[in-house]
Amino acid sequence: MRDAMNNLGGDSNKINPLVPVDLVIDHSVQVDVARSENAVQANMELEFQRNKERFAFLKWGSNAFHNMLVVPPGSGIVHQVNLEYLARVVFNTNGLLYPDSVVGTDSHTTMIDGLGVAGWGVGGIEAEATMLGQPMSMVLPGVVGFKLTGKLRDGMTATDLVLTVTQMLRKHGVVGKFVEFHGEGMRELSLADRATIANMSPEYGATMGFFPVDHVTLQYLRLTGRSDDTVSMIEAYLRANKMFVDYSEPESKTVYSSCLELNLEDVEPCVSGPKRPHDRVPLKEMKADWHSCLDNRVGFKGFAVPKEAQSKAVEFNFNGTTAQLRHGDVVIAAITSCTNTSNPSVMLGAALVAKKACDLGLEVKPWIKTSLAPGSGVVTKYLAKSGLQKYLNQLGFSIVGYGCTTCIGNSGDIHEAVASAIVDNDLVASAVLSGNRNFEGRVHPLTRANYLASPPLVVAYALAGTVDIDFETQPIGTGKDGKQIFFRDIWPSNKEVAEVVQSSVLPDMFKATYEAITKGNSMWNQLSVASGTLYEWDPKSTYIHEPPYFKGMTMSPPGPHGVKDAYCLLNFGDSITTDHISPAGSIHKDSPAAKYLMERGVDRRDFNSYGSRRGNDEIMARGTFANIRIVNKHLKGEVGPKTVHIPTGEKLSVFDAAMKYRNEGRDTIILAGAEYGSGSSRDWAAKGPMLLGVKAVISKSFERIHRSNLVGMGIIPLCFKAGEDAETLGLTGQELYTIELPNNVSEIKPGQDVTVVTNNGKSFTCTLRFDTEVELAYFDHGGILQYVIRNLIKQ
Repeated sequence: MRDAMNNLGGDSNKINPLVPVDLVIDHSVQVDVARSENAVQANMELEFQRNKERFAFLKWGSNAFHNMLVVPPGSGIVHQVNLEYLARVVFNTNGLLYPDSVVGTDSHTTMIDGLGVAGWGVGGIEAEATMLGQPMSMVLPGVVGFKLTGKLRDGMTATDLVLTVTQMLRKHGVVGKFVEFHGEGMRELSLADRATIANMSPEYGATMGFFPVDHVTLQYLRLTGRSDDTVSMIEAYLRANKMFVDYSEPESKTVYSSCLELNLEDVEPCVSGPKRPHDRVPLKEMKADWHSCLDNRVGFKGFAVPKEAQSKAVEFNFNGTTAQLRHGDVVIAAITSCTNTSNPSVMLGAALVAKKACDLGLEVKPWIKTSLAPGSGVVTKYLAKSGLQKYLNQLGFSIVGYGCTTCIGNSGDIHEAVASAIVDNDLVASAVLSGNRNFEGRVHPLTRANYLASPPLVVAYALAGTVDIDFETQPIGTGKDGKQIFFRDIWPSNKEVAEVVQSSVLPDMFKATYEAITKGNSMWNQLSVASGTLYEWDPKSTYIHEPPYFKGMTMSPPGPHGVKDAYCLLNFGDSITTDHISPAGSIHKDSPAAKYLMERGVDRRDFNSYGSRRGNDEIMARGTFANIRIVNKHLKGEVGPKTVHIPTGEKLSVFDAAMKYRNEGRDTIILAGAEYGSGSSRDWAAKGPMLLGVKAVISKSFERIHRSNLVGMGIIPLCFKAGEDAETLGLTGQELYTIELPNNVSEIKPGQDVTVVTNNGKSFTCTLRFDTEVELAYFDHGGILQYVIRNLIKQ
């Protein structure tokens, strides 16, 4: 952006955050080394070898920009660091008090709403503009009231609760809305449990899930090392402004847009999967649900495995020993993700399960890739204090790093013999993780079934070795005395968990962890970077590449654009996620991105992940729609990252087809179903399609952040009218599409009707999803960043 400012005759020094920015390098650790007490150091060294250029770029930025604090890699997950350390709840700026708020570039920024801080995620495009002084615009949201009553029964976890809440709210429909939790059930809900529920706001679709400040919030602030004076100031300010909830007083009657209610006593043990976070499965129904999934046709709840093949056992050689794999066998078991690793109850609960299992002589099969990735160093301290980490280690759940791992797709390779057995025999292998997302192709390319579960359940399923089990009636394994061990034999009571939490989680742990957080580590501190306010681009770099967004930019806005005779690049159904659009995981050896890297001398072992290479637009454009599980109707049932070049009928990679259309001078559009762009707030899911030449997306509905990202990149978002979609309108995706818009932006109104015409005589009306006048201004300028640069130059 500074280069663009200079090219247009502006002052590049204006490109500085106008407000203080806390930038936590949310270090996504690839689990290369697991089941080792040295895994943390080994994985960290590998990460610095691979990502040296990325880290150097960020370190340069911390010196080149004002108002920017960088928390170095290895510190933890940004949301947990925010919860335990960064959040103020109430700001005190030279005696001026005002409520804390946060906008983050990750959708799970909403975790902070559990602390009573209003926060939500946006795309990096919008966040960058906001840092440079551009106000955020949004349509005033509806507020859904969610009343909690009762108390969780013994043995229930916060994960069971959040998966229940996620299913209820996704069914209710809360996209673009705020959810506020209230009711007497809040008294019994710990702050960590609240943060777990708030964290999964993106999974239930809400902008945020908010928990007002009460006595539980104040207790947590003291526990995490905030001073007594600070906590007293927060309470006094919020009480004076009627923003503090006191349960000794009658509950105020609040008018909500709509209401839901849940009795916490009705929550039961559950998991979610095998392909979506809101597909909750009660634990008692898991075995039956699994067999239904094997039977069902391919879809969100189906794998279409023939009856005669469902019980087959495949033999393979594991380090000289003959072993077997079946459909549903667990090959990855990961305690991971900010959703759960910030919650001492479920983390110590998992450790108690491990202790009971070890005491009884149970073991985890050695080919299951097990890992534990805490969200902050505090977790390590209280696991050590409890004396329980050794039992997790014994079962293979040694600490592999501090950051996002399996949940983001950085699960690393599974054993080669296991991988071959899965691929050669078309097995539906399973992963069980304490994460928040289990979309197809996200966790690992070879685990088609992925289940979200609490950390204690992750340990239980690792011990069982399969998801094809009824924990009520079938043993989880055989103990050292030959006795059958059941789930109930290893599951801790709430009292057991509470006692170990009380004795092991102490304020000094938080203080000790965060006193040194900005000091970094030796690898970060020894990283040398160039000085200067303009970054020196290295044309040979495959990690950091000068993006093309501002090339050829002039001071005059290009104006709005319509679409003329565009081909449909891809034709999708429902629930296409940002992981489908722009995967963050491994780079497949046969993909266009792999070809690009190999042409530049990069060995396959050094491909790294798409997420790690997001600083290079050449790779990310090639990685757009590269998810190996993506379903495109053009391919008539075939699964994978390809499409059909309609004029010739050629089946090509999506990137190659897009480039072919571009070379022919043809625009493209995308047809989609409901919930297009759900999942991560991944701005590359908008940048990538723009670089491929996509001019518009027509869907039944959009997820909030992705729609905003499309607007930010100048792509037209259109919604079919209620009750209509491509199928009901008889659209095949083979047509040419024309979308006419006025040449003057003043003649376009937010949310207006737009007519789409095809070359075979069909015509239908869509809603234009530019939701505000400001978004129309971005469209007029070709995107939000171009709008910001032109305005900065004018100042």
